[in-house]
Amino acid sequence: MRAAGLALALACAAGPGRAEGVVEARFTEPTTRYAHGVFGETEEWGALEMLDGAGVRHVVRLPETRVFEDFAPRLADVDGDGALEAVVVETDAAQGARLSVYGTDGLRAATPFIGTPQRWLAPLPPADLDGDGRVELAYVDRPHLAKVLRVWRMEGGDLVQLAELPGLTNHRFGAPRIEGGVRDCGEGPEMVLADADWQRVMAVRLQGDTLSARDIGPYERGFEAALGCR
Repeated sequence: MRAAGLALALACAAGPGRAEGVVEARFTEPTTRYAHGVFGETEEWGALEMLDGAGVRHVVRLPETRVFEDFAPRLADVDGDGALEAVVVETDAAQGARLSVYGTDGLRAATPFIGTPQRWLAPLPPADLDGDGRVELAYVDRPHLAKVLRVWRMEGGDLVQLAELPGLTNHRFGAPRIEGGVRDCGEGPEMVLADADWQRVMAVRLQGDTLSARDIGPYERGFEAALGCR
């Protein structure tokens, strides 16, 4: 099976008070109770283990009807309180996937479940996508089917969708990793994804409640050059 990814509080680091939040997180308790196989295997994860700044371990153990359908937690200060949370893909056997935000005290917020079994979403790294100092969460909704980029932000304790844009993807079914990412080449942050047919690399910018995409080259070169601003 694939190794459990370990997220450390290095990127998207919080400011003062981060010791009260999550400084390290990983998935544990592998399980075959949800056989979807988006990463090419039938094992997912039954628990999320988080370590806080005082060295205390916190475990979120999902019910039998759910799994973490993901390869590694992502750490970011999603709610702006100065402490990091863990951002993960959580899947329900009857309702499909949602993006969930967990703190050491449990679930902080989540997007709605997709609503259909064996439907998944592929997150991008959490980032301040519009330069306002707040972290946004972006993912491709059903990257193998619907291929819709959605961007969310925490508002008043809830995740609120800011914008969406169809015709984009960042994962092929069975691939072990999510592709693309976020870059800043000196003119503000951009999300880097593929077009729906995996022919072109697209740079996507968030401005207010609008997403705009531009073609930056053929996908045959992959994403490395684009993410490196080359």
